[in-house]
Amino acid sequence: MSTELATLKKTLSSETMREQFAKALPRHLSPERFCRIAITALTRTPKLAECTQESLMRCLLDLSAFGLEPDGRRAHLIPYKDQCTLVIDWKGLAELAMRSGIIAKLHADIVCANDVFEYDMGEVKRHVIDWKKPRGEMYAAYAMAVTKDGPVFCAVLSKDEIESVRKRSRAGTSGPWVTDYNEMAKKTAFRRLSKWLPLSAEFRDAVEKDDELDMSAPCIVTGK
Repeated sequence: MSTELATLKKTLSSETMREQFAKALPRHLSPERFCRIAITALTRTPKLAECTQESLMRCLLDLSAFGLEPDGRRAHLIPYKDQCTLVIDWKGLAELAMRSGIIAKLHADIVCANDVFEYDMGEVKRHVIDWKKPRGEMYAAYAMAVTKDGPVFCAVLSKDEIESVRKRSRAGTSGPWVTDYNEMAKKTAFRRLSKWLPLSAEFRDAVEKDDELDMSAPCIVTGK
């Protein structure tokens, strides 16, 4: 274990850091658990030890404020040169959206060549997957949200549009864009959709943080 990595792990294990995280964490997350998961993230990605400690702690404090864990499912800590960067996954954004109390149901998926997919006038009418055979190449992704008031919102992006977003992203050649491309495609569709949803300030803050890495152009989203 490198000296830097050992020092970071010791810092995260300290009472001082637990107290700092505790000030921001929601009740459902304990600072002990948060620090333990952060240490696991460092072990999983040793290059994080090459990032400045300030950038790493800033990302962790942002995550604690959002009530998300750097578990590689909801959020990722990605080293970019000497800076730690925060990438919030589709699952993390979905969790924040559901906490708002406005959304009744969320769904996001990729669309592959062998799927049956019907999209007409801003509405996904049908998506059928035959799990008994290969789905073929992915060519689109979409996200849908049903609000508790009833309206359904939808956004669909082609693979070319998703690739355009990935190429503009500072983390487009590493991290989840490499290891979890389909999840990032879903997230890209949901981010577009979220611009039209009346979500919480907490959610907006999370998306703004993500915008620092991944600036995407607006698209037309429809509500039904």
